[in-house]
Amino acid sequence: MNTRLFLLATAFSIPSLVSHAQSTDSTTTPSPLRISGYVEAYYSYDFARPETHIRQPFLYSYNRHNTVNLNLGYVKAAYDNGRVRGTLALMAGTYANDNMAAEPGVLKNVFEANAGVKISRRKNVWIDAGILPSHIGWESAIGKDCPNLTRSLSADNTPYFETGARLSYTTDNGRWYMSGMILNGWQRIERVSGNNTPAFGHQLTFKPNSRVTLNSSSFIGSDKPDSNRRMRYFHDLYGQFAVSEKLSLTLGFDIGAEQNAKGSSDYHTWYSPNIIAYYKPTANWGIGLRGEYYNDPGGVIIGTGTPNGFQTLGYSVNLDRTITSNAVWRIEARGFNSKDAIFQQDGSPSQNNFFLTTALAVSF
Repeated sequence: MNTRLFLLATAFSIPSLVSHAQSTDSTTTPSPLRISGYVEAYYSYDFARPETHIRQPFLYSYNRHNTVNLNLGYVKAAYDNGRVRGTLALMAGTYANDNMAAEPGVLKNVFEANAGVKISRRKNVWIDAGILPSHIGWESAIGKDCPNLTRSLSADNTPYFETGARLSYTTDNGRWYMSGMILNGWQRIERVSGNNTPAFGHQLTFKPNSRVTLNSSSFIGSDKPDSNRRMRYFHDLYGQFAVSEKLSLTLGFDIGAEQNAKGSSDYHTWYSPNIIAYYKPTANWGIGLRGEYYNDPGGVIIGTGTPNGFQTLGYSVNLDRTITSNAVWRIEARGFNSKDAIFQQDGSPSQNNFFLTTALAVSF
């Protein structure tokens, strides 16, 4: 169960671009096997004009300047007969290069690979294991399922995927989803060398009605070798609200703490509040607005080497055009303002960064 994408699809009034061919004959049983694909090409222009064409090191999606590139493309096979399920998806693109940099060999091209079995005949209880979509966050790597073209600072700096085993339960009325998991680490396929400390997570989602989704997710573990073990505690809280048929809101807040040193009682903390609004004046046009702040003075997640660390305000506006049921074109203007001069502008340190991005996404 791809909980992250399920929640996004139900909370936002963005039309789904995925179309799976199904028989119109009501007497035919749908096949448990589905094949699908997704391709998202983009162009981004950063007014800092980095000569390497590599943009900010804390962005892991759409992170190339002044080149037409592929952010994410994948082909997915998904099987679900009601008792057994499995997914295998292979990918390519700059998203894969940047997010899978620590993974060896062909693992860099695995978007999703997991198997699951329903362990109760009467209740919706599943055990899934393998490379899974992350249980953290209100956004996913698949751009078409998100209200903004680019990903938030919170999304790019929390796991997009995780590897481990998950036990999940969904109530009969679909209002509650609960899961617990044991993981290899913080966005890891291969465990960090020398790390034998298991990581744990939970997710609790409540949908009191079709217009409201409330979610709480956590991570507890270490992402370093046991010789330098520093425990990390992280919590993700968000609500998604369909205010009307045309307007949706997301309010999110991430907070984390990590030990300063092994066995220490002192912690570095970081946090990030977000607000996202998506408005659809017509069936084919949409406008997304985002305001965000990321505060990581200790450099746990985003290191800067500056006195105040990463304390950055972000804002963006995007315009979407639905071309067909499975194709969308988007353009976005986005900027950052930081407490320290952590950016470059015309060869000099700057507190500001601004860039434009456009993308075309097609699913099949």
